[in-house]
Amino acid sequence: GDLDKVVNLLLSLSGRLARVETALGSLGPHTPAEDKVALREKQRLLVAQLEDAKELKEHVGRREEAVGTMVARYLPAEHLQDYQHFIKMKSALIAEQRELEEKIKLGQEQLRCLHESL
Repeated sequence: GDLDKVVNLLLSLSGRLARVETALGSLGPHTPAEDKVALREKQRLLVAQLEDAKELKEHVGRREEAVGTMVARYLPAEHLQDYQHFIKMKSALIAEQRELEEKIKLGQEQLRCLHESL
């Protein structure tokens, strides 16, 4: 459960940071200074939160190793391999699901813009 939450947190923060950086990159020369300052402050906060989330992931990883060592004492080798594969795939699948959701969201937004332009 913690792994799910931390992976989702990392993906959410990195997505928000990417959007802020995109917004910063698209600012024109006539953008009010307070807008630029607000975006830079948001960027700074997101970078700090992302670093904190990475530390959380490392902590969860250490806990996962400790649990894996404990589980290894009680499971036969075949079941242990299944467990290890499940844990590795869970993170990857969460990330892939999040990426697909973002692509769907982007596609829907592009469709909406196309409909509005017609």
